[in-house]
Amino acid sequence: MFNVGDKVVYPMYGAGVIESIEEKEILGEIRKYYVMRMPVGDMKVMIPIGNVQNIGLRDVVDECLINNVMDNMCTEEAEASINWNQRYRANMDKVKSGDIFKVAEVVRSLMLREIEKGLSTGERKMLENAKQILVSEFVLVKGIDEVEAMGIITELIEKNKNASV
Repeated sequence: MFNVGDKVVYPMYGAGVIESIEEKEILGEIRKYYVMRMPVGDMKVMIPIGNVQNIGLRDVVDECLINNVMDNMCTEEAEASINWNQRYRANMDKVKSGDIFKVAEVVRSLMLREIEKGLSTGERKMLENAKQILVSEFVLVKGIDEVEAMGIITELIEKNKNASV
């Protein structure tokens, strides 16, 4: 169970802070919800407490783990020789997992692919969503703003691209 003030990650949406725990009646059923404020996009999300396990809500990582994620974003990745549809499904599964390392892997691979070959519309949307998820966790863990977090990620990808040339 999480408490008010906890920093958590909601897979597919990103990181946020639990602002309150409220009871709401929706479709005739009274349930308890976490009300989470997302720093990126200034969005509010209500998460049914009873579904937390199924959803995969988790605590944000610590600074040490964020630094490991940053290190991994600088490593070169072997080019996947799968078609775009298989790549899209594999990447979607990684984003849905809520695992910050997998989300960072999707961001890295799609950003590098965008530079080298361009992206389909679906992959571009996925990249934007994955970046938002990654940036939101960077913002909460490092105490920086969205622009600064995106700058760090872009710089890491540039290092990766330059290392592979």
